[in-house]
Amino acid sequence: MKNKESSDFNNLTPLQIVQIARQIQRPTTLDYINCIFTDFVELHGDRNFGDDPALVAGLAKLDGCSVAVMGHQKGKSTKENLARNFGMANPEGYRKALRIMRIAERNHKPIISLIDTPGAYCGIGAEERGQAEAIAKNLREMTELTIPFVTVITGEGGSGGALGIGMGNRVLMLEYSIYSVISPEGCASILFRDAKRANDAALAMKITAPDLLKLGVIDEIIKEPPGGAHNDVQQSASNIKSAIIKHLGPLLSLSQRELIADRYNKFRKMGFFSE
Repeated sequence: MKNKESSDFNNLTPLQIVQIARQIQRPTTLDYINCIFTDFVELHGDRNFGDDPALVAGLAKLDGCSVAVMGHQKGKSTKENLARNFGMANPEGYRKALRIMRIAERNHKPIISLIDTPGAYCGIGAEERGQAEAIAKNLREMTELTIPFVTVITGEGGSGGALGIGMGNRVLMLEYSIYSVISPEGCASILFRDAKRANDAALAMKITAPDLLKLGVIDEIIKEPPGGAHNDVQQSASNIKSAIIKHLGPLLSLSQRELIADRYNKFRKMGFFSE
């Protein structure tokens, strides 16, 4: 039975992978933090407006090494999702993340970010408080970080909401996660004027891990348990931990200048092609 299930999951369409990435029981950032890290101390607030429960951040230890860790936090029920705003961060969430990044840099600690969001929250209040400015500032600041930075896309990697904490030296991606500038439904509504053509959009957008690895957008695909990460949280967390440690090791030996150049070159070369 397990072999049949594994075989079935080898032939998923992009839209089916989207559905797995959105699975409500999929492990959250806090699930992974509890499994992967020790001594986690969550830090709250952006020292400007308030705290954002849609984005959690703090300090922890990874195999005895002190790190900063942050990520979008969804819920596993309607009540939890409402409390966490479905993992869609407000500008104060991104400013909180930037505060933690700066703490990490001052103390020469690596940063680990876990991405799982449909996108940044686009409510009136978020726009009034500078959503675009907060994300843009994070992008600028992340390019100049002098410490190792590893990003893992664990579910949905949606648009600027993902990029706001996602400019790592290494970007890793769980097998059944997605990474895209817009949802397939949104893309289909714009391009085809028909949201029902989401499957066509998903195929064209190249939003799955194998496509993004081939395009050079991500650096490694992290294997998931058969059926998805929610079927075995401990195994999924163990796979993520191993991948983070694998990629973090070489980065720790780079100088500050080399880390900045490494990150700059990684993102600068995206979009180039030759015939």
